[in-house]
Amino acid sequence: MFSARVLAGALLALVLLALSGCSSHWGCTDTTAERGEAGVRVQVEDTSGRPLGVTAEVVDWRLEPHPQVPSKGDQVHFHYRFGGADEISEPAVDACAVDKERVALLCQTVYASDAFGPDGDLTGDGWLAVEHPEQVAGVLLIPNDQSYDRRTCEQDSKDGGGPHPPEPAGVGDQL
Repeated sequence: MFSARVLAGALLALVLLALSGCSSHWGCTDTTAERGEAGVRVQVEDTSGRPLGVTAEVVDWRLEPHPQVPSKGDQVHFHYRFGGADEISEPAVDACAVDKERVALLCQTVYASDAFGPDGDLTGDGWLAVEHPEQVAGVLLIPNDQSYDRRTCEQDSKDGGGPHPPEPAGVGDQL
């Protein structure tokens, strides 16, 4: 009698677990980080908003034709530096050409792993082919690390979930 009740209870529990797993992402949650304040020099932060001990900085920028496609006219050529980065911590941040109101004209992700130099002081450059280069007033970096974005609950309810970087900035976003 006792074992029949235990068996029935266990069977009921298994059925409830199976049904709840089919109808939702049971036990899986996604969170998206808030976009940090853009600047010329930023402290790179993880998806929880904690500093990684790495700075990213726009060293300089100018408008000039890209050497491989000079016929396309002026583009934004910028140089950046990651300070405190090494082979293990390879952060990535979004670099955005902005107008005088800090509205993004075009953004791209720049990676410390694409920069060169001694550990702790990696430098690189990038190009942004904005539609109206005469509107560019500067290049800003967004501090959120974009180098790692785990799978979402929707993609993998068993192993997905957790914190994610904010959506990358796009044309027209106020920074």
